[in-house]
Amino acid sequence: MAKREGVVSLPRDASRTSASWSRSSEWSGQLAAHLLGAVLFTALSVLGARAAFWLPFSPVPVTLQVLAVVLAGLVLGPRWGALSLGQYLLLGLSGWPVFAAAQPGPAALLSPTAGYLLGFIAGAYVAGLAGERWAGRSWPGALASGLAGVAAIYICGVFWLAVWMASSSALPPGESLWRAFLVGVVPFAPLDAAKAALAASVWRGGRLCLGLLLPSNS
Repeated sequence: MAKREGVVSLPRDASRTSASWSRSSEWSGQLAAHLLGAVLFTALSVLGARAAFWLPFSPVPVTLQVLAVVLAGLVLGPRWGALSLGQYLLLGLSGWPVFAAAQPGPAALLSPTAGYLLGFIAGAYVAGLAGERWAGRSWPGALASGLAGVAAIYICGVFWLAVWMASSSALPPGESLWRAFLVGVVPFAPLDAAKAALAASVWRGGRLCLGLLLPSNS
């Protein structure tokens, strides 16, 4: 141990150990915050599925899940937002009754809404990725990020719905895609745009609630 002018300095190895412990503690705190957020948004997705009602002409229900998906991306970022919705999907595939329309279990991947379930993961990732570039600048940027996430959900959902329609009713591919768009996007677009606008208005509060350990560039 060195002593100079009355000041005791720690050995170099001890300083490195202290810095290493500090970085490890910071990393652990960030990981815990992200895990907490992922679990929270998984739970919100489950609750959003409970608030569901059906239109008489569509196999796709109206739910609050789009709001949870967009918020997950904006609040948690692309990777952790997608993870939270991946957890939701795995819960349903493992048999938990968390889906709004499909029966729980692996058979859900053959249901008409399977594309939307997979689209939730893509939607959270896209909203989070766009949010890293646009959301922090302005409310319109956050809205655009949310709408990008909604578009990702629609692309996945309509594609599979068209495949399902073609296989179940022998429709030509072009006609099945058009019908899937009419029953799987058009009736939902205004309400989902409003959900994206709501998410753009409250996502900063969501980050604040999760704590300062959530980095802005997650």
